[in-house]
Amino acid sequence: MPMAATGLPDISGIELLDCTLRDGAYAVDFQFDEEFVWTLLTRLNETPVSKVEVGHGLGLEAERSGIRAGNIHHSEWCAMAGAALTKKPWGMFAQPEFTRIETIAEMCERGLSFVRVGMEPDRVQDHLEYIQRAVDTCGQVYLNLMKSSATPVEEFLRALEGVSPDIAGVYVVDSYGAMLPETVHEYVTAVAERHPVVGFHGHDNLGMANINTITAFEAGAKILDGTLNGIGRGSGNAALESLAGVIKIMDSDRFDYQELADLAEFCRVNMDVILEDRKMQVLGGVIGIHSGFFPLVEELAEKCHSDPASVMETAVGVADQSPRKADFHAAAARLADEAEPRQMSN
Repeated sequence: MPMAATGLPDISGIELLDCTLRDGAYAVDFQFDEEFVWTLLTRLNETPVSKVEVGHGLGLEAERSGIRAGNIHHSEWCAMAGAALTKKPWGMFAQPEFTRIETIAEMCERGLSFVRVGMEPDRVQDHLEYIQRAVDTCGQVYLNLMKSSATPVEEFLRALEGVSPDIAGVYVVDSYGAMLPETVHEYVTAVAERHPVVGFHGHDNLGMANINTITAFEAGAKILDGTLNGIGRGSGNAALESLAGVIKIMDSDRFDYQELADLAEFCRVNMDVILEDRKMQVLGGVIGIHSGFFPLVEELAEKCHSDPASVMETAVGVADQSPRKADFHAAAARLADEAEPRQMSN
């Protein structure tokens, strides 16, 4: 990546993407106060933040997957974002399992500028047509490779073969909050050699989200995700105001860190955030388990008379890639079988 005369990375092309009103939806069980949303969007519009993402945390039309619907319908998100964000692009998240291309098209007609399509790396080849259709529909489509660290970097790169050359960018995503800076550097550098625009989305299970995000920038990432006050799923995300502050120290006050700090406090006071289970967040970060599976892990651990860490570790051993629901059930069955002889001997 180009270096400034000071020896620090060149900041000129960096973008900050605020996903407080998307990833932060998890923290409020997908129920936002509309007056708060309107105020936050209006104030964000006056900041130098590059892009804003809104909508259901899991993605556009997430309710079709059976998860709780947000209290703000995607058509209402479009109306609010379109009216408030007059100075910057805004977008939504999508997943092929439940987001229809037709709905993406409808959102684009209503003013949506970009869509981020999320999937695990080993599923990309099965969804090449979906990605192409999304690009043809929206134009600015980012591919978010969720749970990136569960896939070795060589396989990660192979997963990108055949992806539309018109893709706007590729994201390395630390869904578990498990990556260390050297790992972030490895993945981002590898992707940047093949794709001109790389993004990074980090979670904070182990307290590494901010430094990992800055490391991603140093490795070549051009779009950095963050949420105000770090509010997001589980342990949250990189804190947008902190990233802006670091950039101020490195180069200049490109993103008005003081205003973002004020907005972070506004979010802290006005968002009724669900308390996290800190133990489970740390276990998930170390072992590599998405927080969406934590309720299932706890349920299965109780049923098989084991503990959450054992269920997680066994599921990782059972899984080919990132553990899925069937892997946790298989892990619990294995632990129950192993426990039966011990119980009989007692």
